Amino acid sequence: MDTESSPALELRDKLALAGNSLDSDVIELDRGAPEKPAPPQPGLRKRSKTFWLTLVTLVLSSFMVILETNIIGTAAPTIADDLKISQFLWIGNTYFLASTVLMPLCGGLAEIFGRRPVMLVSLAIFAVGGAVSGAANGEGMFFTGRIIMGLGAGGVLTMSSVIVSDMVSLKERGLYNGLLGLAWCAALGVGPVVGGAFAERGHWRWMFYMNVPFAGVAAALVVLLVKLPTPKGSLRSKIERIDWIGNAIILGSSTAIVIALTWGGVQYAWSSYQVLVPLILGLAGLAGFMVYEAFGAKYPLVPLILVSNRTSLSGYLQALVLTMPLAGMLGYLPVYYQACKLASPIASGVDTFGLAFTVAPFSIITGVIITITKRYRPPIWLGWSLLMLGQGLLSTVKADTSRATSIGYQVLIGSGIGLVFTSAYFPILSPLPVSANAAALSFYLFLRTFGQIWGFAIGGTILQNRLTQHLPAEFYDEFPAGVAVAYAAIPRIAGLGEPLRGQVQNAFADALVVVWRAHLIMGAIGLACSLAMRGLPLHDQTDERWDAEHENRA
Repeated sequence: MDTESSPALELRDKLALAGNSLDSDVIELDRGAPEKPAPPQPGLRKRSKTFWLTLVTLVLSSFMVILETNIIGTAAPTIADDLKISQFLWIGNTYFLASTVLMPLCGGLAEIFGRRPVMLVSLAIFAVGGAVSGAANGEGMFFTGRIIMGLGAGGVLTMSSVIVSDMVSLKERGLYNGLLGLAWCAALGVGPVVGGAFAERGHWRWMFYMNVPFAGVAAALVVLLVKLPTPKGSLRSKIERIDWIGNAIILGSSTAIVIALTWGGVQYAWSSYQVLVPLILGLAGLAGFMVYEAFGAKYPLVPLILVSNRTSLSGYLQALVLTMPLAGMLGYLPVYYQACKLASPIASGVDTFGLAFTVAPFSIITGVIITITKRYRPPIWLGWSLLMLGQGLLSTVKADTSRATSIGYQVLIGSGIGLVFTSAYFPILSPLPVSANAAALSFYLFLRTFGQIWGFAIGGTILQNRLTQHLPAEFYDEFPAGVAVAYAAIPRIAGLGEPLRGQVQNAFADALVVVWRAHLIMGAIGLACSLAMRGLPLHDQTDERWDAEHENRA
């Protein structure tokens, strides 16, 4: 008899559906029994042509969006210089913010209108944002395009994850998530180089224009290949099920927090009201959102069941923390190589291969391991340990440290991030019924993307503040007040004479050391959060309402 079909676990799901805390029940059921691999199972279920066509479509769609996320780092200094963008943090944060705030809504809309309509609308929005960003004639138009792209990207990533969860049980999902991870592998690897190539040749606008035909192809594949059911009901009844109040709260709160993080220490002092007011309001708003979702929402975006047990809560916190160092590394490693090694945008992309070509492969390997062993805690603990070791070593890097040494440290960090990246949602989903998949994964992706905002903003704030304090005065005084010197300074470094050039490069390296130490602290927090999760069995059910291969599919 399968472990996952035992009466004890059936009781767990019933209690979960009732919204009760799972902790006492799970602890009682598992007390005295250490985590053990599940009994040997038959081979993986044979999959239909429909399944594989759907999976290929999701991989291609995810690749397009992930490439856009990773292409911007090496090109950001060039874009900021061409469009005279004074606040460089908004180049990344507008995109991350927009893709984050509507992720919970996408999960709700998918339950109401169906997966495929939400996916198609998201692809269309992404294409429009690409066209606007590419045609931008100033920072206002550029940021507008980035916001539109982010909205579409959030929908595409959410739907890709939800559709995979509809088709594959948690027990088998590690393997298929590994296949979906191929999109991450390719995008993380080629993104920085492609971005650098476009920027170096003065064609950065095509970084955004190319998404228009890509999104069109992806949409055509969704229409032709992705056959999923559509919920019945009138349009009015469906609209009434949307949590408008919850969406408004989370949109306003998230925006306020991002404004505070972007302005803090760069445009205004951290103690100023311009930073404190939006930060306090934003954090209070997020707390109010959770209270409203638990007690006031008729159709909550984030049902209380999702965070009512310590294992799921641990997974959510890990997802939030993990993407902070990942976003910081992708955003500021190119800064190190361009400023300290005088690397071109293309070369700085190549120099990040140590990170790019370890995160995704280790994510794939981890998915396969979990599929075989049915255990998710060991790779998570190993991943956090490797991340901390790598960040500690990276914090010793100076301006004159060899490239090989710094790239070797990247390999350790990327391996650690990859081990946790795929594993983190297993503790989230293992205590929950499959009917909660859409809401659980939407909230998971929301926190993961929200962590990217914090990681990029924290790293940028540290970098800007340290450079302000330690750059030579004769160099720093060349820049107008309020300008984000971290990006504005890079194009000028190569033309400086010695010893000024060496002093500027040392200032950049020393500032980035503080960023890497902040990442080390984040890793320690993530490891501490992981200690709270229990090792639970992985269920083998799927939600038949959404299974594209189910014989009664609508």
